[in-house]
Amino acid sequence: MSPPALTSFEDALRIVLDRARVLDAESVAIADALNRILAEDVRSDMDMPPFDKSAMDGYACRRADLGGELRVVGTVPAGQAPGRAIGPGECARIMTGAAVPEGADCVIRLEDARDGGPDAVRFIADGTPDNICARGEDVRAGDVVLRRGVRLRPQHIAVLASAGCTHPRVARQPRVGVIPTGDELVEPDVRPGPSQIRNSNGCQLCAQALAMGVAPRRYAVAADRTEALAAAVRAARDANDVVLVSGGVSMGAFDLVPDALERNGVRLLFRKIAVKPGMPTVFGVQGNAYFFGLAGNPVSTFVVFEILVKPFLFALMGHDFRPFTGRAALAERIVRKDVARDGWIPVRRDAGGAVRAVAYHGPAHVTSVTAADGLIRVPKGVAEVAEGTLVDVRPI
Repeated sequence: MSPPALTSFEDALRIVLDRARVLDAESVAIADALNRILAEDVRSDMDMPPFDKSAMDGYACRRADLGGELRVVGTVPAGQAPGRAIGPGECARIMTGAAVPEGADCVIRLEDARDGGPDAVRFIADGTPDNICARGEDVRAGDVVLRRGVRLRPQHIAVLASAGCTHPRVARQPRVGVIPTGDELVEPDVRPGPSQIRNSNGCQLCAQALAMGVAPRRYAVAADRTEALAAAVRAARDANDVVLVSGGVSMGAFDLVPDALERNGVRLLFRKIAVKPGMPTVFGVQGNAYFFGLAGNPVSTFVVFEILVKPFLFALMGHDFRPFTGRAALAERIVRKDVARDGWIPVRRDAGGAVRAVAYHGPAHVTSVTAADGLIRVPKGVAEVAEGTLVDVRPI
């Protein structure tokens, strides 16, 4: 059965995510783990903290002795074991992060102590918390500290280090091939002649993949001939998990990408999606390879990568990508004429926190997105969004 004429965004997203198979795993050094996706749970090999430690600089003592003079019997620096236990009427100078001596059950702050003579101090405050981080109060040995599927950010790297996981198992990054198409395209270092434009889509798609931690391969521009396109797709398919083709997917006489894909045995699951910009979007599968045909206009390509391709690439690595959206008031109303599709509109946040649509002349207006902080989605059937309406902003 042929794909429906127009697929909703929700159905398109479901279709691509349902087809995603998680790639195999590999071990990487912790220094190379940033932005990778964990392939298995990570457990701590020790308690955290590994000992009762002081939360501040001060004096370790017994709470029962706070009413009298405390004799200072030593100093406990961070990184060294306490020299002796604390007995009645005694205390030890202690540094932040140092191990609390046996016998002490609280640490008084330096500013809450007054010299009481040679090697003696007196507690002068009305009360004090314990100021001790108890052994294992954060994590017990064997506890799961990071779950499979998490995208490793800098804070996760710290947890890996604390848990002694120096070579985490992560999902292999998908091999992504990018094929720009169009007889009118020249490379960025070439000055375009009459009726030519520079190949911005190839560079943009590679940059979007790199920004999410995936290293792509950009192929030469493919000509607008079915055999040339089919050969380019075949070469990219044999070397990649995912092939992104930009241009040649609409309804014109030279929009030959769907036919080139089918000549390579690709089963197309949809040909158009109900979004603006980006309606002429194709998705298909062939064996273990996946294929996206994206519109040639750069704003369309940018938006569809963000809302459809990026979640799919993350799904291949076992990560459930759910971009954080912030709510903001609309600074001025948005009016649409075409309401048959969802509108994805680039917006910019102003100094007061409200958002407004950026100047936008259509899907070829590539510089418009550079002024945007995010995208908002206006559902199909909605012709106007009033000023002051709270909208969900998807950051870009």
